[in-house]
Amino acid sequence: MKKVDPFVIVIGFDGSKQSHEALAWGVEEARYRSAELRVLTVWNKAPMAWYPAMLETAAGEIVAEDSPEQQAEALSAEAAKSAVGVNVVTRTIKNDSAASAILEAAREADLVIVGSRGHGGFAGLHIGSVSAQVASHSPCPVLVIRPKTF
Repeated sequence: MKKVDPFVIVIGFDGSKQSHEALAWGVEEARYRSAELRVLTVWNKAPMAWYPAMLETAAGEIVAEDSPEQQAEALSAEAAKSAVGVNVVTRTIKNDSAASAILEAAREADLVIVGSRGHGGFAGLHIGSVSAQVASHSPCPVLVIRPKTF
């Protein structure tokens, strides 16, 4: 008897409101299909080397700002907590392009889910550059989640 691989859903997650909506949709879809959910958080170094900034809190405490990698790890942990009851795999990936990292993961996926807009880009665009690139070049179906308007 041939083993059937699980349905694989890849989600691009950057912590934005729309990526949270994409994650929620993906969790429900994974439950419905008994699918494996692969949540990707992509980070890159700033154009210049990252130096920790010191921030002063409202209480007057001095704290170090997290590095881009630490921020991505925190987002991955947040995503995993949201996917209760689902087979979830989180990955943080260092890459200059979120779209290329998602497209690479899409090669082993049955469905990709992204928010229509993330943290980057210009307000007023209806679809972000990452979601447009992924939708245009993915080898599998792509679901682009738009914000709820009701």
